[in-house]
Amino acid sequence: MVGAPVYRREEFGTGGGGLNDWIPLTEVGSRAGHASRPVAWRTDGTLDGAAFSQAVARWQGAFSGRNGKRWALYLEDSFEFAAALYGAWHAGKTPFLLGDAQPATLSRVAGEVDGFAGDLPGGIGPDGAESDAARRPLERDEVTVVMYTSGSSGEPTAIEKRLAQLDAEVHTLEHAFGTLVADCRRVHATVSHQHIYGLLFLVLWPLAAGRSFSARRIDYPEQIAVEVGREPSLLISSPAHLKRLPATLDWNNTRGRLRAVFSSGGPLPAEAALHAAALWGRAPIEVFGSSETGGVAWRQRDVHGDAWQPLPGVEWRVDEGSLAVRSLHLPTDAWWQTSDQVEVQRDGTFVLLGRADRIVKIEEKRVSLTALERHLTTLPDVAEARVVLLPLGAGVRTGAVVVLTTEGRETLQRVGRGAFNARLRQSLGIAFERIALPRRWRYVDTLPVNAQGKTTQASLLALFDASRPEHLRWLARGTQEATAEIEVHAGQAVFDGHFPGAPILPGVVQLDWAVTLGQECFGLSASVRRIDALKFQRPILPGTVLKLVLQWHATKRQLQFHLESAAGLHASGRVLFAGEHV
Repeated sequence: MVGAPVYRREEFGTGGGGLNDWIPLTEVGSRAGHASRPVAWRTDGTLDGAAFSQAVARWQGAFSGRNGKRWALYLEDSFEFAAALYGAWHAGKTPFLLGDAQPATLSRVAGEVDGFAGDLPGGIGPDGAESDAARRPLERDEVTVVMYTSGSSGEPTAIEKRLAQLDAEVHTLEHAFGTLVADCRRVHATVSHQHIYGLLFLVLWPLAAGRSFSARRIDYPEQIAVEVGREPSLLISSPAHLKRLPATLDWNNTRGRLRAVFSSGGPLPAEAALHAAALWGRAPIEVFGSSETGGVAWRQRDVHGDAWQPLPGVEWRVDEGSLAVRSLHLPTDAWWQTSDQVEVQRDGTFVLLGRADRIVKIEEKRVSLTALERHLTTLPDVAEARVVLLPLGAGVRTGAVVVLTTEGRETLQRVGRGAFNARLRQSLGIAFERIALPRRWRYVDTLPVNAQGKTTQASLLALFDASRPEHLRWLARGTQEATAEIEVHAGQAVFDGHFPGAPILPGVVQLDWAVTLGQECFGLSASVRRIDALKFQRPILPGTVLKLVLQWHATKRQLQFHLESAAGLHASGRVLFAGEHV
């Protein structure tokens, strides 16, 4: 919008936050004289600059010996991934970073690339032949990498990034936070390096700044309490992990050695941010941005509240209520218009109000899904809420997925589901027309997330699947064990045809409930490899109140379950999952 006030970016140079051994990303794979600098570590020891250089040479040799420029790259090990990334770049290839190795993902990208590399079916690897070609510094504007958005509202979209953009962004991070983390030499992460956030914070920033990063990702809070408490460290995490921190763990060592926690990939609820601050002595630093824009702003809830502080080097303005940004993180110097509605604060910060592109029409009435969510989260019973559009018999209507507060859970248990739904609808009815009010409600302990820690449209819609248990209540939920109560009603679609006049819950539905709820509860994204000891001991009839007991054995990759009721044991079995993302 011509004439809109522009909030100027803070200019900065190309140095690090006081580090003397800063290496530009263009020289990470070629700079001599840093053979002894720690790069990463595994349980069996530290990997230094010499080991990294050798690994890059092997990957460069592997890529150089193959035709084709575009290569899909996926590796679980962060050190090996970094070496493969630079090996591909020095061989003149363009890596395509896949978010996972699921068959659907491979099928989708097969036509876009010339081959697969790493932990992928038929993927090439470092074959032992090191490239003897001299590695010169990379060209900032010629080297590129392709990554994919999370697909929050549809199919993932490919985003190409030049090395110049990535190099500018790690300078931004060091300028903004380098002093805060000046004595840190270890970086831990619960997120994947296969996406822009993990790529920048876990791999590229540490490589440039001389901080050692873990080759293995952290999966559970128990690992954070042990691993991060060994020495001054950073933790790169997401709301999906930070919302589930048990207060019962011993966090004493972590409080003394955790210098900073970063969170991105979605909004971190204020309650979770302040809970983390109580456990660790510091609230997470939330970073706002996207695959397209790169980093835009940051905040710490205990300091800034809801307001976002622009990152150094970022200009922003408001065009017709929505945020527009300009920075070196973008492919050009043009303004990038986002769909994020914002409210400008007097001190030059801004507050996010939701997405402008979430306006839908229901019977010719304009309805803001974001406004419905925002109103729900103002209620004392609601901690988080997501509203989606559902195709129902009367046309499209809204459905709400709600995470309740402790007070809300107690109220739901006391008054019952129907009365509780009515209470929430009545509260919304004060501000919204009747046609906008949710017709379907789902109550969950946490919002479903994918491997990137994002809550996607598909995962929310799956909660309204007719085959999913509608009347579900978690009785207990931990990182290794969980118990849920399921009320089985005759009207559920799963009874259709099974059997007329004598309805029995199909065994395949019982198994599907166990697998689906196990994946949701323990954050499993890998595929099922095998099912063992599956038994159906007693039929499940309409009107039964079931108890589903789940046990997750991480080392065995095994989910054990059984379904029981007052009548006794109904079903049991063991589900073996493939290695993560395999």
